[in-house]
Amino acid sequence: MSSKIDFKKKLKSLYSPPSDHCVVLKIPLMNYIMIDGIGSPGECQEYFDCIAAIYPVAFKIKFLSKAIGKDYIVPPLEGLWWADDLNDFIENNRQKWKWTIMIMQPEWINEDIFNKAIESVKQNKPEIAKTVRKLRFETIDEGKVAQIMHIGPYSEEGSTIEKLHNFIQNQSGKFDGLKKKNIMKFTLVI
Repeated sequence: MSSKIDFKKKLKSLYSPPSDHCVVLKIPLMNYIMIDGIGSPGECQEYFDCIAAIYPVAFKIKFLSKAIGKDYIVPPLEGLWWADDLNDFIENNRQKWKWTIMIMQPEWINEDIFNKAIESVKQNKPEIAKTVRKLRFETIDEGKVAQIMHIGPYSEEGSTIEKLHNFIQNQSGKFDGLKKKNIMKFTLVI
C-alpha cells in the first residue's frame, strides 16, 4: 500500500507563501483543472457554482488515481484574479474582477483521466453538469511569479493586492502572467 502524497508539503514553497510579505518564486510546469468566471469572489453565484463543480471533479480524479495505485491529498484551491482596468482592484470594484479558479493535478494525471472524471460527475450530479462542462484540463508554465498568501475574507483582499502590486513594481516586474492583464496568483486559505 502506497502512502498518500501531500503536495502542500512536497511543494511547500509554492503552497505556503508568507502572508506578511511577497516573495518571488519559479513555478514549474504543472497540470491544473480550471474554470473561469467574472464577479466578486465569494459573493457571486457564478463563483459558488464553479466551486460546486471543481471539487467533485478533483475528488473523482483523486479516486481514479488511487485505483491505479497513486494516492494523494487533493491540493488546495488556487485563484488567478485580473481586471481589464487595474483601477477595479484599487477601487475594489469586485463585480468587474475576472478570475480562474484551479486545482493542481499530479504529473501522472492526463486528459483521459480528467474526461472520465467529468463524465462521472455529470452523470452522478446532473444538477451541476452545465457548470462541470466548463472545466478544462490545462498545463501551465507560469515561470517567475510574485506570490503572497491572503488570509481572511475576500472583502479584505484590497491591502494584500496593493502589497503585491507595490512589490511587483519595486522589483521592476510587470503584470503579464498567462497573457492576461494585471494577473495575481493567490493561494486561498479556506
